[in-house]
Amino acid sequence: MKHTITLAAGCFWGTQAYFDRQQGVLTTTVGYANGQGQTVTYAELCQNETGFVEACQITFDETVISLAQLLTKYWQVVDPTLLNQQGNDVGTQYRTGIYYNQPDENWALPIIIKSRDEIAKHYNKPIVTEIQPLSVYILAEEYHQKYLEKNPTGYCHINLSKA
Repeated sequence: MKHTITLAAGCFWGTQAYFDRQQGVLTTTVGYANGQGQTVTYAELCQNETGFVEACQITFDETVISLAQLLTKYWQVVDPTLLNQQGNDVGTQYRTGIYYNQPDENWALPIIIKSRDEIAKHYNKPIVTEIQPLSVYILAEEYHQKYLEKNPTGYCHINLSKA
């Protein structure tokens, strides 16, 4: 069965490259999630005034990789205790977040909460990763899609060898 989840893990280039390498992931796109308005550009996002976060929308086959397994992969590449920062990237657009589709709330939200509670046991600081319904997702400009495939030497805080 196909499902979609939207994950924010800092810079979306590495997030996409990381999840593209996971067995069971069918498609990924990068975009801007849960901000104010129905349009935003990368230049506007970088001003840290729109409320949008860089995110990767992932469609996966749950018969191959479950949501719980996908979230385990997610927690391996983020520091969920950092607010508005991952690696060298700092700003509200780089916060961590898990955004589920509203119709999936009944099955997905309990899995997400359990996953967060399990990972929290490994930290002495509180988990600041947002967990919210996806209110808006705007596809990023084409040059951001599969960026690290197009630019293999591009910067990424995510260690892709963990994929």
